[in-house]
Amino acid sequence: MNLKKNIQKANGKLGILIPGLGAVSTTFIAGTLAARKGIGQPIGSITQMGRIRLGKRTENRNPAIRDFVPLASLNDLVFGGWDITPDNAWEAATNAGVLDTELLARLKDELESIQPMKAVFDHSFVKNLDGEHVKHEKTKMDSAKALMLDIEQFKQKNGCDRLVMVWCASTEVYVEQQEIHQDLEKFENALRDNHPAIAPSMIYAYAAIQSGIPFINGAPNLSCDIPAIVELANKLEVPIAGKDFKTGQTLMKTILGPGLKSRLIGIDGWFSTNILGNRDGKVLDDADSFKTKEVSKLSVLESILEAELYPELYKEMYHKVRINYYPPKGDDKESWDNIDIFGWLGYKMQIKVNFLCKDSILAAPVVLDLVLFIDLAHRAQMKGIQEWLSFYFKSPQTLQGLPPIHDIFQQKIKLENTLRHLMGEKLINHLGLDYYEEEQ
Repeated sequence: MNLKKNIQKANGKLGILIPGLGAVSTTFIAGTLAARKGIGQPIGSITQMGRIRLGKRTENRNPAIRDFVPLASLNDLVFGGWDITPDNAWEAATNAGVLDTELLARLKDELESIQPMKAVFDHSFVKNLDGEHVKHEKTKMDSAKALMLDIEQFKQKNGCDRLVMVWCASTEVYVEQQEIHQDLEKFENALRDNHPAIAPSMIYAYAAIQSGIPFINGAPNLSCDIPAIVELANKLEVPIAGKDFKTGQTLMKTILGPGLKSRLIGIDGWFSTNILGNRDGKVLDDADSFKTKEVSKLSVLESILEAELYPELYKEMYHKVRINYYPPKGDDKESWDNIDIFGWLGYKMQIKVNFLCKDSILAAPVVLDLVLFIDLAHRAQMKGIQEWLSFYFKSPQTLQGLPPIHDIFQQKIKLENTLRHLMGEKLINHLGLDYYEEEQ
């Protein structure tokens, strides 16, 4: 039996601070408010609807996860954030057009009370957006200090016991790691010097961790995954996780890919294209921002299929990803996947997937689970990279040099075994031979 970890109780209010009060964040906030009022179900949320097996199958112990681990209650969540527009959460949710107006009307008073703070914004990192509700500090370090002041004032004003920050803002342009990202001292000097390779998401991550707040990166930006931020998180014993919420087409790939690989079905090519019309689509219409997303989406299959181990099946696979901005779609993204496969004796077959989804509907439960789980990690004295949360990300953050696991089924096992470990329960490896050995 494992020893149960010493986990602080989830007493008091948990503040959720969100850079970017757009479609994803307002769908998450409104959905959480609806769930705690009993006018909607948090479908897709493992923390709210999931169960976990404990011990042997014959024991029939399958408690709800929310009863098994000490998670913050939905009733204790308080919401705030920053945005480049001054719209409150009700106005932002109405403009996003994800949720129906009748539901939003029932939540109007609470949503209207959520007013965004002025955002840290740099047009060079999100070229297709402009913002007037932004901070104008002299240096990037000054911007970080301004965010830390926002954080402290929000905590005091709302009587929060703990805080979590989750990046739900737009995808930034593609940035490769540079020398200034390699350690904390160089990074802090670069903040003071306004170095052009420091993106707003890095400033938010720095401000959060310096304030002792866990940080989650929901976009594919280079952000909390730079060595300097990892160093800071370990130094201050703050958990971090990222990156890029796993929704839509990539979710399908992490379900289909492991299935094909498990049966050793060969793949000649996988062509993926998407159309969407929300703010995310507008941002990704810029080539530099799309490259950030493309790298994230392309890495998934390569990791799952392990072409270096199965060259005859996957080494020559052609993989292409496209995202097209199409305003009439709004948040109703449509994706197409054409998968050319081959089986026994090399005979050719095809799979075609047409997925009509709402990205924000798929992302909202991911955000909820991540904020509750990373708060749990913080109370359990878990610091730095939280790889056990890979289940929720397209490009899971891992220790430098350690390849990420993209297979969603392996990720789920890692998640559940981490929860068992925290609560002192025996880990489950699914071997199952003991049932038969006991009968002999």
